Amino acid sequence: MVPSVPDYNNYAKNVLALQLDQDVLKQIRSYEAVQDYTNENYLKLIHDNYYPKHVMRIPAADWPEDVSNAFAEINFPIYLKMQGPSEFGIVGDASLKNWDVTDDLKKLEIPFLSIGAKYDTMDPIQMEWMANEVQNGFYLNCPNGSHMAMWDDTENYFTGLINFINNL
Repeated sequence: MVPSVPDYNNYAKNVLALQLDQDVLKQIRSYEAVQDYTNENYLKLIHDNYYPKHVMRIPAADWPEDVSNAFAEINFPIYLKMQGPSEFGIVGDASLKNWDVTDDLKKLEIPFLSIGAKYDTMDPIQMEWMANEVQNGFYLNCPNGSHMAMWDDTENYFTGLINFINNL
C-alpha cells in the first residue's frame, strides 16, 4: 500500500482508469455515478477488464485456484468499510479515505521492503519513493507484474524477496 490514500486515489483516477478501454471505462463510470457498485454488469466489467490489467495479469478464467478462492471468500463488509465500493479509489465513508502516513515514514527503522510493479494498482514510483523515505528501506521492482506480482512476475518477485531476506 502506498502511504497516502489521497495520492492513491489520484493515481487510480488519472492513471489506472485511463489505461482501460474508453468504452469500458465509460460504462464503469456510469454505474459508479449512480453508486450501483453491486450491479452484476459493473462487477463483470471490473472482473474482466480491470483485474486482468492491474490486479493479476492473467485472464481471470485462468487464475490459480488459490487466488480465485481468496476472492470468493473475501469479507466484503470489512473490505467495503475500509476501501469503499470502488476499485478506482477509496471513496464514500470508507475508514481509510483520508489515511496518510507520509510524514511518519522517516520514523521507520526496521528493514523495509517496498515492492512495486509496472501494472500494479499502487503507483510503482511512489513505492520506490517510499523505500527511500524510511531509514532502512529496499525497493523491489517487478517490471512484468501487477498487484499480485507473486503470481504474474514470479521470477522477479521471489528472487528479490529471497535476496531481501538473505540480506537481513
